[in-house]
Amino acid sequence: RVDGGIRTGRDIAIAAMMGAEEYGFGTIAMIAEGCVMARVCHLNTCPVGVTSQKEELRKKFPGTPEHVVNFFLFVAEEVRELMAHLGYSKFEDLIGRADLLKESDEQLARVAKTKGVSLTGFFSGIPDSKEDRAFLRATPEEGGGVKTETVHVNGFSSDLDREMCNHPDVKTAIERNSGETAVSFNIKNTDRSACAMLAGDIARKYGNKGLDGNLNINIFGSAGQSFGAFVLPGLKVRLTGEANDYVGKGMHGGEIVVLPEADAGFVASESSIVGNACLYGATGGDFHANGRAGERFCVRNSGAYAVCEGTGDHCCEYMTGGVVVALGTVGRNVGAGMTGGIGYFYDEDGRFEERVNGEIVKIQRVSTPAGELQLKNMIERHFEKTGSEKAEAILDNWSEEVGKFWQVYPPSEAQSAVVTDSIVGEQVKVSARAPSQDLCYLPVGADLNADQTTRCAD
Repeated sequence: RVDGGIRTGRDIAIAAMMGAEEYGFGTIAMIAEGCVMARVCHLNTCPVGVTSQKEELRKKFPGTPEHVVNFFLFVAEEVRELMAHLGYSKFEDLIGRADLLKESDEQLARVAKTKGVSLTGFFSGIPDSKEDRAFLRATPEEGGGVKTETVHVNGFSSDLDREMCNHPDVKTAIERNSGETAVSFNIKNTDRSACAMLAGDIARKYGNKGLDGNLNINIFGSAGQSFGAFVLPGLKVRLTGEANDYVGKGMHGGEIVVLPEADAGFVASESSIVGNACLYGATGGDFHANGRAGERFCVRNSGAYAVCEGTGDHCCEYMTGGVVVALGTVGRNVGAGMTGGIGYFYDEDGRFEERVNGEIVKIQRVSTPAGELQLKNMIERHFEKTGSEKAEAILDNWSEEVGKFWQVYPPSEAQSAVVTDSIVGEQVKVSARAPSQDLCYLPVGADLNADQTTRCAD
């Protein structure tokens, strides 16, 4: 497998002759779908809306899938023409044929810094594969097979998703699209992407807006990778146990709660309960983990509101929206490439500042009423959902503990109400979605009235 600067069919042919069997495209595929290489990806100002969360810029995005498909058809056609020129009809006959390549004296002389460079030594050690093509395929004795055999067929990632989708109460809830429904299942760590198929059934019927009612899925055990992937509004997933990497990947709405078993025998706030890259690319929803998360927590998150009790390295990497609250220590490189959203970090060991990547983001103590309101309500919601002892201890001594939090924000959030109190009248969002499915807001500086609970999201 090769990549790096591959642009044309000629590049593919040369790579194949040097032994490549797979080819990776990066920049050129982005250009095919409309990227203009403005090189402002990290500033949230992309002029064609490729790397921007601003709706007015996103509307300028010109790309379609057909543009990319068309580009690769032209690449394939160029490869076919080169093969025909060389007298070959099968692409695999080119692979490893370095004897078909030779230095171009014209190209060496064209650029000053390549004059005097000789590639003879580079090609001298490559074996002649013109006649012996055995290297392309392992023999049956070596574990290989003939080309016509099916080497492997991926089975379904899990029977659990089918069990969920076929459960009569689940079917009824999706069809009725109202009220409350609760079902329970057991899970094991070979059950991957649990709830993804269920989310697909909901999306197929109602689109991204999800359900008007609430479908409560209670799961017990140790979940495999991508638990809760692509969860939608109206789908509330509660896992009692633990989960592997990529929890909540692509989450669009709804709720995911992960908490240990009551008799787990360990301190939740000091133990990992979910793996790496949780909420990768999430665009909405609420997430609560009564325990620590692994590395790259909320990488590329653009809308989820998440609370956990500590993370590994690279928390909030490439984040463009949403809010993250960490009630424990975190690893290095916090906020690398972060261009949107807000992070709140409880600094219990006094070392948080040295763990922040300051290339883009800035940090400050929670200094505005709106910021404190947002943080407190998210922690209260976390306590309500998980029974977190860490959250309870912080809330019980709030006036003192709030001073231990750092707020991390990129330039795009510098004038928001939670960062600076210079803006009057802006509303503060404290949850991705309230249980009613309506967006949940409180005016800046507002006091909760008698009709409201102390937990804003309710």
